[in-house]
Amino acid sequence: MSNRFRPAWLLVLAALSTSALAKAPETVNIGYQKANIFALLKYRGTLDESLKKQGIAVRWVEFPAGPQMLEGLNVGSIDLAATGDAPPAFARAAQADLVYLAHSPANPKTEAIVVPEQSAIHSVADLKGKRVGLNKGSDVNYLLVAALEKAGLSYKDITPVYLPPADAAPLSSAGRLMRG
Repeated sequence: MSNRFRPAWLLVLAALSTSALAKAPETVNIGYQKANIFALLKYRGTLDESLKKQGIAVRWVEFPAGPQMLEGLNVGSIDLAATGDAPPAFARAAQADLVYLAHSPANPKTEAIVVPEQSAIHSVADLKGKRVGLNKGSDVNYLLVAALEKAGLSYKDITPVYLPPADAAPLSSAGRLMRG
């Protein structure tokens, strides 16, 4: 098994290998996003196949992003989720009753602040006074706070517009907000 996929498998095994006293679930509900490691497991079908041999069915539940997925975990609609680093920190700060099982190294090249091609914004400092769309409690939220701080600005210097990623894209393309 590739080292790239080992953290996801470890998460699944840790969640499913509770003590011998506990009966294995008949179905495990797994939250995923279109672009996270669990999506790969879902599309390949390898996890479903492995667990089926043990009498466990997998129900995949798609979420738009990490914060929403962790809310699903917190209210019990899913049993397991994989997300970026920031959503669990924000969730724990909000007193969510979650267990953080594993961590994989951050990949800073997977996050960006995006503006329309014709935008007058060429640096983070140019965001001052602008509406910035982002998913509250996400890695992007953390990235934006850090980028603003590095540029000598604070969160109060922008107007955050909290939207799930799919809703932010059309507004950004139309030039109605900058997207974090």
